Amino acid sequence: MLNIAYCRVSTEEQAAEGFSIDGQAEKLRAYADLHDLGPVMLIEDPGRSGKNLERPGLQQLLAMVEQGRVTNVLVWRLDRLSRNLGDLILLADTFGKNEVGLHSFTEKIDLSSATGRMFYNILGAFAQFYREQLAENVRLGMQQAARQGRWTNRPKMGYELVDGHLVPNDEAPTVRRIFALRAEDLSFREIEERTRVKYSTVRAILHSRIYLGEVLLNGEWFPGHHEALVTPQQFAAAHRGHLPGRSRSRHLLSGRIRCGLCGRVASVRYGRDGAVLYRCRHRGRGCAQPSRSAGGLERAALLGLRLLADDEDLQEAIRRQLGRAAGGAATTPSSRRAEGALPDLADRRRKLLDLYYSGKIDAELFSEEEERLANEIRTLRDETERARAEADRRAEVSPHFDEVLAVLRELDIDKIWAEASDQERRVLVEELLNVLAIFPDHLEVTVRGALRLNVTLDEVGLTGGRWQFVGVGGGI
Repeated sequence: MLNIAYCRVSTEEQAAEGFSIDGQAEKLRAYADLHDLGPVMLIEDPGRSGKNLERPGLQQLLAMVEQGRVTNVLVWRLDRLSRNLGDLILLADTFGKNEVGLHSFTEKIDLSSATGRMFYNILGAFAQFYREQLAENVRLGMQQAARQGRWTNRPKMGYELVDGHLVPNDEAPTVRRIFALRAEDLSFREIEERTRVKYSTVRAILHSRIYLGEVLLNGEWFPGHHEALVTPQQFAAAHRGHLPGRSRSRHLLSGRIRCGLCGRVASVRYGRDGAVLYRCRHRGRGCAQPSRSAGGLERAALLGLRLLADDEDLQEAIRRQLGRAAGGAATTPSSRRAEGALPDLADRRRKLLDLYYSGKIDAELFSEEEERLANEIRTLRDETERARAEADRRAEVSPHFDEVLAVLRELDIDKIWAEASDQERRVLVEELLNVLAIFPDHLEVTVRGALRLNVTLDEVGLTGGRWQFVGVGGGI
């Protein structure tokens, strides 16, 4: 059985009061000799606060007590164990249940009597009072520092603390660039790729008003004395159009433009002349889709709405396509060929397996041929599934097509567009336009309740071509 001398001191206490770990240990060994307790084992927690029990040395002591290896615990003062009354009572109960004597050199504690236990609780209450008073003083000091414009936490990226004051460092240009890129409508992930600053850090930087020259305390911002890295205008530009629940882009077609090659939503870019462009997010990383002028895309959207409202031949063609879809005939020649070829490929696969089992072909040849057949089967199945998905979509659209036409016939699209505000145009787009897909040589406009319209680029002032309805397997 062991006598444990537990010693703790925080850096501040040692500097202010001068009682070190070694000083405590020396007095506790002398105390053990005086009371004939026997040899003492030292457990220490240097530089640790006494506000809770989460300390390595104390946890080691408690584990030894639970294992029944400890006879006595010696401390210089009760607050070495904890400054929290609840924790002190918990420790006293733990020591009592395990028949461990607790000795405090300064308070001369004896927990074997009711008087000793009462005195222990009183001293513990004073220890907790001291800790809470200290915490109050610290909070008041931080509040006063914040109101005086001084930063009270670790410095953020772009600053360093010099004599208690925030000073811009060599990371400040990167912070300014992050705000500038966000103002250009780049996503957090795109900014990460360009600046090599982590996504989470980019997000934290853009939401911190420290870069406006302010300081934070308890969720409240105060004017600071440090140099701002961005102006209020630059800060606002980085947050314009990025409010929760709203589209990240300020342009009215945002979220409706998709890359026809890879299917990703296109993002807004601004040219040097201020022109608004839509660009595939995957451009340069596997997608060769060129950027497209937002003006040309707006004209394509209007063209689709106008044609659906006015062109009776187009309306009839769409009805025929939707009718075939509803009747189950909306499959392409290629999809029909795929469905017919699948049984043949499955049969050839079984025969290949028979040849291998009978020893007529070796494993290498079997593996090569099996992989080729498997890839061909997967390709045909994917084609068949796409055709079925398209047929399902057309069957879903069919009942609503004439309802959409009725709405469009009542609208003078060009007049409404010319006289509408940006917000009103946005409502019109959200209500009527489903998606506008961009391709290298044409555009595809899908109006809600209708099928796709193929608009070649010169029709909307981009490069060249004409519109056509995209039926199953091509235009008409």
